[in-house]
Amino acid sequence: MDKHQSKVAEKVTWIGFFTNVLLTFFKLAAGFWGRSSAMIADGVHSLSDIATDLVIVGSLKAASKPSDQNHKYGHGKVETLATVFVGSVLMLIGLGILYTGGKKIYEYFQLGSIESPGTIAFYAAIASIIIKEIIYRYTLIKGKQVKSQVLIANAWHHRTDAYSSLCTLAGVGGAIFLGPRWTILDPLAAIVVSVFIFIVSFRIMHESILELIETSLPKKTEHEILDIAVKTNGVFDPHNLKTRKIGNNIAIDLHIRVRKELNVKQAHNITVLTI
Repeated sequence: MDKHQSKVAEKVTWIGFFTNVLLTFFKLAAGFWGRSSAMIADGVHSLSDIATDLVIVGSLKAASKPSDQNHKYGHGKVETLATVFVGSVLMLIGLGILYTGGKKIYEYFQLGSIESPGTIAFYAAIASIIIKEIIYRYTLIKGKQVKSQVLIANAWHHRTDAYSSLCTLAGVGGAIFLGPRWTILDPLAAIVVSVFIFIVSFRIMHESILELIETSLPKKTEHEILDIAVKTNGVFDPHNLKTRKIGNNIAIDLHIRVRKELNVKQAHNITVLTI
């Protein structure tokens, strides 16, 4: 990622950060004031966004640094590592929400009922859905423009917040408008939120973990690389292809044969062109 891409990604992340700060305080206040475990879980989810935004800004700065003596392939793996961190935080948050929701459901069956949430939690969920969906779309578009894995991962982090608020809306709304017998819908919504979070965290981490363990590129991409090599004038029998991702870049190690009548300089120029 060059400096321009990094600057755009940082700007987008800071916008998301300040939005998350405001939303976190708003949702936690609404959750405690409105006595809603689903909204408190939703607020904690937003709290995790604040921490991950700060980590992402730091990783973007590191990943944009040029190659040096100790990092001859650049610093792209820093962004990959940050992406795994975002997914890991999401998974931990999901576990916490699952525990809280399960505890509330246990209390419901033990006591016969739990306290009904207030309407402020309902309206807070509506506001959160709208705001987080806007931030998700904005971050995803910019992430694709600058080809940033970690920015796209963070966009999905925003989307899970919108999903969690949607579930919160359903749970809180049902608990409020359907009467005391349905207060269990509030913690049930919290559990549904945790499932969404688990799915997205796995999706975020999967590709980045494959990159960290030096997994080769897909066969289709490798065939395209070999095809480019074969079509290069003077090259035949490309073999021993090795590929891996380094952030937004691809490292390729390829053996080729060249025509025997070529001199060393001509053969060298071909290898530079092929790489």
